[in-house]
Order: sequence, then C-alpha cells, then structure tokens
Amino acid sequence: MTPITALADLKKGHEALTCDRITVGLATCGISAGADRTLAAFQAANLPLIIENVGCLGNCYAEPIVTVRQDGSTAIYGHVTEDKVQKILDAIKTKTICKELFLGRTLEEIDFYKIQKRLLLANCGKINPLDIDQYVATGGYDGLAKALRKKPQEIIEDVLASGLRGRGGAGFPTGQKWRLIAVKTGKKILVCNGDEGDPGAFMNRTVMESDPFKLIEGMTIAAYAIGSDEGIIYTRAEYPLAVKTLRSAITIAESHNLLGKNILGIEGFNFNLRIVMGAGAFVCGEETALMNSVMGLRGQPHYKPPYPADKGIYGYPTNINNVSTLSFVPLIMSMGAKEFAKIGSEKSKGTAVLCLTGKINRTGVIEVPMGTPLREIIFGIAGGPPQGTTFKAVQCGGPAGGCVSEKYLDLPVDYESLLSIGAMMGSGGLVVLNSDSCMVDVAKFFMSFTRSESCGKCTPCREGTTRIWEILDKITKGLGTPKDIETLKSLSQYVKENSLCGLGQAAPNPILTTLAQFADEYRVHIEQKECPSHSCRNLVHYRINEKCTGCGNCARHCPVHCIAGRLKEKHVIDQSVCVRCGACYENCAFDAIDKG
Repeated sequence: MTPITALADLKKGHEALTCDRITVGLATCGISAGADRTLAAFQAANLPLIIENVGCLGNCYAEPIVTVRQDGSTAIYGHVTEDKVQKILDAIKTKTICKELFLGRTLEEIDFYKIQKRLLLANCGKINPLDIDQYVATGGYDGLAKALRKKPQEIIEDVLASGLRGRGGAGFPTGQKWRLIAVKTGKKILVCNGDEGDPGAFMNRTVMESDPFKLIEGMTIAAYAIGSDEGIIYTRAEYPLAVKTLRSAITIAESHNLLGKNILGIEGFNFNLRIVMGAGAFVCGEETALMNSVMGLRGQPHYKPPYPADKGIYGYPTNINNVSTLSFVPLIMSMGAKEFAKIGSEKSKGTAVLCLTGKINRTGVIEVPMGTPLREIIFGIAGGPPQGTTFKAVQCGGPAGGCVSEKYLDLPVDYESLLSIGAMMGSGGLVVLNSDSCMVDVAKFFMSFTRSESCGKCTPCREGTTRIWEILDKITKGLGTPKDIETLKSLSQYVKENSLCGLGQAAPNPILTTLAQFADEYRVHIEQKECPSHSCRNLVHYRINEKCTGCGNCARHCPVHCIAGRLKEKHVIDQSVCVRCGACYENCAFDAIDKG
C-alpha cells in the first residue's frame, strides 16, 4: 500500500465536520470557565445533533465557547455557562439565534479574528482533537504524504527556503539547525520543547490540547528529514490535559501506522514518540537544561560546546525545536515553501502565534502575519485597555523580553524589530499594561519570577537577580536613592553579559527597557516617594474626604481598626496604623475615600 492510499483510507471526517453539530471548547481555558458542565448539559438534552468537544478557538475572553451548526447555518456563542444552555436549546428548537450570547456566524465576523491569519491554529476549536478522521479531512497528513515523495535533504532545503525560524524565542533558522544534525551518523534524537513557563504564555499548550496530530505529523516529517528514529515531547507536569491528549493521539497514530516501525509501509522508516514530563522549572526551556531534565538529572544548563547537535541526550546528537516550529512543518510541506515565505516580513516569514493577556478587553491566543504592528494587535484584536483607562506598555517575550511603550506601538512584531528596542519575540507572550500599572512594580514582578526560577549554577544570575530585585523592592517602598538607578543599570548589564544561559542573559531586559522608556516613573518613586499609578502599597495613602456620611462601613472592613468616627459624622484614618490594604477604599459606597 502506498502512503497516499493509506492516508486516503482515513478521510472519513468530512461528514462529521459538515453535518448538524454542536461543539463545546474543552481545552484548559474552557474547562476553567465551566465548559465541561456546559457540554454535559447539552448531552443531557437528547438533541438530534452530534454533540462533541473540540479544542480552544482562541477567544478565551468569551469562554465557554459553543458553536451550533444547524440546517447548513452556523452560530458561534460565547459565555455559555451551564445556566445559559437552555437559552441555546430554545434557539435550536425554534431555529433562531440567541442574540444575548451570539458572537457571529463566522470567525471573520468577530472583531477578535478580523485581521488574524490562522494557519497553525486553523483546526483549533473546530475539530475533535482526538478524531484523526477529522484531522485528515482538514488536510492533515497531506504534508507528510508530500514529504515522503522527497529525499530528506530536499525537505531540509524546503524548510530553509520557507524562512521558518525557531518560534521558541531565539529565531534560529530551522532548516539550518536540521542541516547540522542531518550530516551526523548513527542514532539521533528529536526533541519537541513544549515546556513554556513564561507568565502569560500558553500558545504551546493550545496546540498540544487542540491539534495534537499536527505536532505529531510535524515531528514525523522532521524525523524523516534528519534521520531520527526516537522522538521526545518534553512538557511540564502542570499541563495534565495536554499530556493526556498527546498520549492518546500518539496511541491513535501508532494504530494507523503513522508512528512506530515501517511507517506507512516504508521499509526502514521508523519513528517512536514518547512524552517526558518536567517539574515546571522555567530554566528547563533552555535546551541544555532540558536535556539534563530528560535524562533525570538536575535541570541546569551547561557551557557550549558541545552543542546538542554534536552531543545531546545520552551522548547522541539531539535536535530540539519548539511546538509551534514543528507544527508549522506540515503546513510548509502542503502549501509549499515559496507560498509560506510570501507571508510575513522580509526576515521573519510566516505567521506568529501570540498570547494576549493583561489589561485588555479581549484575551486569548491569536495568529497574525509576522510584521503585524503592535497597535493593530492591541487595539484591533484585543480591543484595547478597559474603559476608563489608557494604554501604557506591553511586555513582549515574557520575563526575558522587554516593555514597549506607546512610542513604539507601530513597531512590527518580528524578531529584528523587537530586538532593536531591547525587547524580543520570545515564545510569543504579550502582557498588556494600562494606566493602573506601575512600571517599577512590573519590573520587580518579572525579576521576582526570574530570580526564583534561576537554577543557581552561575553566580551572576543567582546573586545578580536577587540584588536587582532587592533594589527594586526598596524603590517601591519609598526607600530608593538616586544612586540606585545607576546601580540597576550597571548590575543589569553585568548579569546580561556574564550569565551562563539565556535565562540570566535576558533576565535584566524588563529592567533595562523600563529604565529607558519610563525613567520619569522611577524618579517619582525615588525623589517624591510617590507611585503615579497608586500601585505600590507602601507609597499609597488613603484619606477620608468631605463626602463621608459617617456610615461606618469603612471602619467595619478595616482589618487593623485604624478608622475612627461617630455615626453620621466624618471619619478619620490613623496613618500611623494604616497598613494600606485598600479595604476601606473598596467598600466605600460614597466615593468618600481618596487614594493617592
């Protein structure tokens, strides 16, 4: 049986994707919003429609997401919690639309999707992640079929021609990385790095939970190209649904001879795939620390050389790519390298899968052409900051990235552009900050994260990140001095230049970018002992104004009993006792407490 014939036998999913059907997004974001109970409520209704779970559609802000296809017409609904299922059921029975929950007929009608270009995420939220027939019906395994008609070296040349760069952060050309290991002889190991630990990043998790066969297909093509017979998906134990989904998908792929020995009847084409779970250490996203973790050793990086392509896991040449990088490979094979290269900017090809979190109206996972301006993403897709607030900055690339102010909002999202201002693509996390955010406190938060995640092996990172955090902590408490600014700059530069691995080398980026773009905020904290955004607790004061009616509600909620006053008379806060918790401010119904 030829590969083409074997794959044709799987194309039975068209009917499932086009018939009357109700789907509920049951990825981690959906489940956390109660989508599992929503699905159960639909199943209990005994409707004459197929009812099944799908992955994440991306618009996490509207979870749980329900899509209803009836009589050839589709309706996408958001915020469908268990208690709102009956409203959808009533609309189905009367063949009408539930306007209260309606988002649109198609994704293109919904503001969140209007400027997106969904290639990698095309199946997410539309197919059952573990229905291989549905995956094949959407073009799944066409990439592998085309790859198997080529020689391994031709595949590598195609990947090079596509301009695909590593989506894990560094942006190294994928084809070049494959070329380095392809020339090695003997056993080789292919590793997928699915260990995303950045705050605000969950794009890898989305792909693993919502379209696992795409990742498996990409790894199979990569294995064929570089000559590997052993694959490892490394992810964190904190991703239980992703691990469970991938394990089931691997078993299904094996049952169809898409993994294992003599894949698709091709003699000698063997590729076995397994999952290794890490303990959730951020440093294990670095490739040498990842390899140590896979081997059961302490997750610490080591000096290079030797490079993984020369000596990796158990001494074998090892190739490590990110989830998104490998998942793009089937698309490049099926659509062609030249077509893929037409998308994006001059030096950054294809699309970028990004996570939108923070102070915005619409959070979620998006996919846009490389080079899309930040402004279009934040104000077009994400809907900008909440009403009553203004945009202040966006943290690009997680703890290793940098803060980008409004001045640079028209900057294109690609590797070179972001690096030019001290930020980076990273794994693709965008954390949006608004006028309520304190940039000194933001820098302190990210430094707190990186210092706690430092493996401790090298002194510049272990001690340097702690000293930087201590200075930032001092400034947010109103104890900073003008000398602290220069100390922060010089110490950050030292840590950046002398740390062993990428964690320490990039850890100062949030500090250096906030110092460069928000110097005034640092000065106000140090010279005036104030926090302009009223976020730093030690620099915030609460005072009762003339609007006070003497209701006593503030005093009843004060945990340290520092508010005094008679009933129906203006109350007073004892500043020497106040712990600045904000309970009085939050519980005043008369706008009688000033925060400043």
